Amino acid sequence: MALLGLDLGGTKLALALLKEDGSVIKRKTAQVKDTRGGTRVGQLIKGQISDVINYSSDSGDEIKAIGISVPGISHAGKGTVWAPNIPGWEDYPLLAEVSSVTKEIPVVIDSDRACCIMGEVWKGNARGCRDAVFLAIGTGIGAGIIINGEILRGSHDIAGAIGWMALSRPFSSLYSGYGCFEYHASGDGIGRIAREYLEGESSYTGKLRKKAVEKITSYDVFDAYAKGDTLGAAVINQCVEFWGMAAANLVSLFNPEKIIFGGGVFGPAVSLIPVIKEEAAKWAQPISINQVVFDKSDLEGDAGVIGAGYLALKRLG
Repeated sequence: MALLGLDLGGTKLALALLKEDGSVIKRKTAQVKDTRGGTRVGQLIKGQISDVINYSSDSGDEIKAIGISVPGISHAGKGTVWAPNIPGWEDYPLLAEVSSVTKEIPVVIDSDRACCIMGEVWKGNARGCRDAVFLAIGTGIGAGIIINGEILRGSHDIAGAIGWMALSRPFSSLYSGYGCFEYHASGDGIGRIAREYLEGESSYTGKLRKKAVEKITSYDVFDAYAKGDTLGAAVINQCVEFWGMAAANLVSLFNPEKIIFGGGVFGPAVSLIPVIKEEAAKWAQPISINQVVFDKSDLEGDAGVIGAGYLALKRLG
C-alpha cells in the first residue's frame, strides 16, 4: 500500500509517494511560478497526480489515499480552496478538479499549516506531543496548532492565520493585505522592511547599498546580518522581537509542549531560536514559558508533504 502527499507552494509543487510507515518511495517536484493562474495550477496538479498514479501502478505500490497541502484555506465541506498567492483561487474547486484523475482514490485537502504540524507529529519534532504549534515563517506566516491531539481549525477552517496577529500599533493601512505580523517578519517582510529603510535613509552606506533597492530580499538581509552589517542587524533584531512576541502569545493562549519553527526563513534563522525564546520570556505567561520547548523543524522543507501523506493515512481510518 502507498500514500501520495502533495505540498503546493508559491513557487513549486512537491510530491512524495510514501509507505504507510512514512518512508519515502519516490519524490518529485514541479515548478509553479511559471504556471500561476487558477485553472493552469489545477491542471498542473492533475497531471502530476496522474503521472504518480501511473508510476505506482507499474511499480506495484498501489496508492490508497491522497493528501494535498495548500497555501491558504481549505473548505473541507465544499472541497474548495482559497489561496491568496494563486490568481483565481478565491473559491477554487480543487477536490472536483483532481477527482477526475483520482477516480476512487480518496482525497483529503488541508491547509499547509495543518499539514506541517501533522508532519512533525508523525515523523518530526512533535512526535509524542498532544499540544504543539508549528510556526511556519516563509513567504507568509501561519501556525499549525494541535490541541489534545487534534488540529485546531476554527468555525470556518481559518484558525492559525497568525500573519494577521496584531503586534504593533497604531494600525496602518499597509497591513491590510498581509496582517501586521506578516508585514514585518515574514520572508517577504524582511526584504520589505529593509527596502523601506533604504528608500528613506541616505546616510547608510553598508553592504545592502551595493544592490538595487527593489531587488533586496530576505536572503540579502540575512547575509548582511551574518557579516555584521548595521542595517541587516537592525532588521533581523526587529524580527526576533516580533517572533518572540508572537511565540509568547501562542504560549500564553495554548500552553503547548513545543513550538516548532519552520518554513524557508528557518533556514537561516534557525540559530536565533534561543534568542527568540529569551524575547518570548519577557512577554509570556511565566509558568507556561518555562514548560514549553522551542525547537526547529526536523523535516525542514518536507513537513508539508509528509503531513499531507499522514492526513491521507488518517483518511483511511
